[in-house]
Amino acid sequence: MKTLWRDLRDHLRIDFRPDLYAATAIWAALLLTVNYYIDLEDSYIDTFQGDPRWPVLYFALYATTYYVSVWLWTYFHHRSDIWRNREFWLRSLWALVFYSLYSGFYAHTEWSRQLFGGQIFVYAYYCLHNLQSVLTIVLPLYVFYKLVDRNPSSFYGMAPKRKGLALYVILLGLMIPLITLASFQPDFLESYPTYRDTNAGEFLGIPEWVTVLIYELCYGWDFIPTELLFRGFLVIGMSRVLGRGAVLPMIVWYCAIHFGRPLGEAVSSLFGGYLLGVLALSTRSIWGGLLIHIGIAWGMELAAFLQRSSH
Repeated sequence: MKTLWRDLRDHLRIDFRPDLYAATAIWAALLLTVNYYIDLEDSYIDTFQGDPRWPVLYFALYATTYYVSVWLWTYFHHRSDIWRNREFWLRSLWALVFYSLYSGFYAHTEWSRQLFGGQIFVYAYYCLHNLQSVLTIVLPLYVFYKLVDRNPSSFYGMAPKRKGLALYVILLGLMIPLITLASFQPDFLESYPTYRDTNAGEFLGIPEWVTVLIYELCYGWDFIPTELLFRGFLVIGMSRVLGRGAVLPMIVWYCAIHFGRPLGEAVSSLFGGYLLGVLALSTRSIWGGLLIHIGIAWGMELAAFLQRSSH
C-alpha cells in the first residue's frame, strides 16, 4: 500500500502543473455547467434514441471533451508533435467510435422483443442492455490488441496483480458506511435496486432469486468494459503515446459519460477517475478499479434489497 501512495505522490510531483490542472478544471467545469444548465444529454442527445444520429451525437460530445483536454496538455507541455502522431489518432478514434456506438446502441431493444416472443421484454432488455458491451467495446478492443498492439503482455490491464490490493480493499471498505447511510434516503430507494420485479421468473419457471442473480451478474459485467476502455485502453494503452499525460484527458471524458446522472456523481467521477487512472498506470492493471466499481454497485443493490425487505 505504501508503494501505491508513493506512486501517486510521484505522479503528482512529475505531472502536476498549476496552469495545466487549472485549465483542465475550468474546461471540466464549463462542460458540467453547459450539460446541467440545458440538460444537454437527457433533453437533446437522448431524444434521438433509436435514430442513426444518436451515436453520432455522442461521438461529437465525447470527441470534443477528449480532444480539447489533450490540446490543453500538449499546449502546456509544448508537445504539438502529438497531433502529428499517427498512433495517437488511431488509438483515440478507435476508442471514441466504439464507445459512441456503445452509448447509442439500440439493437438490444429489438432483440428483447424477439426473445421468447417479447414475453419477458423488460427483463431481457435490461440484461441485454448490460451485455451489449461485449460487441461494442470488448470485441473491438481485443481486435485492436491483437492486430495493432500485438503485445504479448496483459490485455490492457486485465491480468490480476496483487500490487495495491490492500489499498483497493480499504477504499472499498470506506464506502460501506456511506452506502449504508445513503440507503436510508428516499431518493436512493427510488433508484436502487436497479433490478425490477418482472414476470421473467414465472414465465421461465425458475425462482425469482435466480432471475435476480442473472440480472446482477449482467449488471456487474457492464463495469468491466468501462474500466477496460478508460483505465486500460485510454491510460495503460495510450501511455505509449502520452505517457503520464494520458490520465487528465481520460478523466474529463470519463466525467462526460456521467452527464445523465446526478451532478454530484459526475463531479466525483473526476476525482475517482483520476485516482484509478494513476493507480492503473502504476500497477499496469485495472483490477483495482473493477473491485471498487463492482463492489460499490453490488453494495448499493444489496443495501436497497435489505431496506425493501425490512419494510
